[in-house]
Amino acid sequence: MLNSPMPTSRPFETCLSFRVTSYDVDYVGYAHNMVYLRWLEDLRIAMLAPHYALERFVREGISPIIVRTTIEYKKPLRLFDTFTGTIWVSDLLGVRWTVQHELVRDEHLVAQAEQFGVFIHLASGRPARAPAELMEKYLAIDHDRA
Repeated sequence: MLNSPMPTSRPFETCLSFRVTSYDVDYVGYAHNMVYLRWLEDLRIAMLAPHYALERFVREGISPIIVRTTIEYKKPLRLFDTFTGTIWVSDLLGVRWTVQHELVRDEHLVAQAEQFGVFIHLASGRPARAPAELMEKYLAIDHDRA
């Protein structure tokens, strides 16, 4: 997403509101880079919940695992700022997945992120195919609609 055009649809799009708290900021009052990763995790868990909850993944012995995260910080977030995070799946194929994130404060993009991952079997650590039910939901979405 960082250098690619906006998609025409956003499968599994989910939005959450956040507020920067005292434990989120560094010594100069900006949201710490590590906090962004927690917000991205909160968004991923919320996105999965209605489609294939993390608890279900674990119960079935598989898990989505992150292999790479890229974040582009556009504007700083400071103590007490409120913002909206949006996530959607941009690719889900076999054992791989990609999600896009946007963090917006007052209608201004403050950060965007892209995460790449795989599914693994928890017992062996070996790659696992995406659950069939999740793939069916993803493929049922009309990717060409505006």
